[in-house]
Amino acid sequence: MITSTSPSTFSRTAATAFAPAVWGTTYVVTTELLPSGHPMFASLMRALPAGLIALAIARTLPRGEWWWRAAVLGVLNMGLFFPLLFLAAERLPGGVAATLGAAQPLVVAALAVGVLHERPSAVKFAWGLAGVAGVGMVVLGPAAGFDLVGVLAGLAGALGMALGVTLTKRWGRPAGVGPTALAGWQLTAGGVFLVPVTFVFEGAPPVIDLPAVAGYLWLGLVGGLLAYVLWFRGIGLLPVTSVAVLGLLSPMVAAALGVLVLGQDLGPVQFAGFALALAAMVAGQLPSGRIIR
Repeated sequence: MITSTSPSTFSRTAATAFAPAVWGTTYVVTTELLPSGHPMFASLMRALPAGLIALAIARTLPRGEWWWRAAVLGVLNMGLFFPLLFLAAERLPGGVAATLGAAQPLVVAALAVGVLHERPSAVKFAWGLAGVAGVGMVVLGPAAGFDLVGVLAGLAGALGMALGVTLTKRWGRPAGVGPTALAGWQLTAGGVFLVPVTFVFEGAPPVIDLPAVAGYLWLGLVGGLLAYVLWFRGIGLLPVTSVAVLGLLSPMVAAALGVLVLGQDLGPVQFAGFALALAAMVAGQLPSGRIIR
């Protein structure tokens, strides 16, 4: 029989799902609002201002071992992931880049066994594969191209964030520290890491017009500050594999916005892919070993 989740679990899952759903707007915001050719600067603007605002709200700094833990998590979840994400999006068609990112739940499922000592779940791994296949059906087309640098960047980004998510679950949060402080530590650490990287690779920042201001505010405050507070809260409350599979929402939202905003078309194969990816996300929230009896 199919089990149901409690109302509290549903509300936590829905709040956590807000994060990858918002991250799915990154592609359309980047292409339609931001100056082109500055992925590092976009990454910096997404991380550092949001991190400093979170620190000002939480008024809590790391202590002891959490200085280096926050630095490691910030580099994995933001400092490396953001530039690799933008690089993959620039070098590859959006569908290919999204499908590479959708592999993250599979990496998390494997890391959960070795790092968190969770029992391997063949059912959840199978649903993870189904989710990747569903995303691929939505976003891949016959014109999809494969650039080696872009593919490596996409895979490295998925691997880095999967490791960051897993370590975030393993280390938890210090007593008395909320998700806002944890998000602030990591966003700030990732942003500080990106300052010299951005200067070396891109030099002076681009000219910022009013649409770009709106884009940076959306990516930083909503896609950065709010989304990561909810994301880290969800990691602390939900099984890490359940959280990771919610990442499938990101490419699906990106594909939906491509239809609504950019005038792209979806055919029967794409709609079938949406259904398969949604089924994988729902199945990923059910307790292991109790999906079907």
